[in-house]
Amino acid sequence: MTLRLILTRHAKSSWDDPTLDDHDRPLNPRGYAAAKAIGGWLAKRDYCPESVISSTARRTTETWDEIASACVNTDKVQFTSALYMASPQRMMTILQGCRAQSTMMLSHNPGTAMLAEELVHSPPKHPKFFQYPSAATTVISFDADSWADITPNSGQVEAFVVPKDLL
Repeated sequence: MTLRLILTRHAKSSWDDPTLDDHDRPLNPRGYAAAKAIGGWLAKRDYCPESVISSTARRTTETWDEIASACVNTDKVQFTSALYMASPQRMMTILQGCRAQSTMMLSHNPGTAMLAEELVHSPPKHPKFFQYPSAATTVISFDADSWADITPNSGQVEAFVVPKDLL
């Protein structure tokens, strides 16, 4: 069986209100446009996930809201505080509990970038992969029967994109 992970970092957030807690920062206008573009890119390529697991931070929930406007058939969306600023090890533990064949994980750096690097056998040639800027998205496939079976360096990159490629 082939499992597909869509690993996405939240879109660009606003720093306009210095009194806001980091968890509560919203997207800025560029972030909204980027998230919407990522959603369109996913839908056009038939990469929309069956399920989503996302950090509870406002910028990740707003990123999903924009992506969801294009990925309308996603059945299950779960928000968990365990993904807020999670380490790649914590993210991997959460991923291993997933059940859907196609799952999006929506979180933060540096964990998202580190997990992407750890999971793929060969990184894409894209110059921004190792930086994993806001709204960067990697589509990774695994030849495995369950998420519990995936191991480091076992994923094949199907695609990688950053908003600048789309806007």
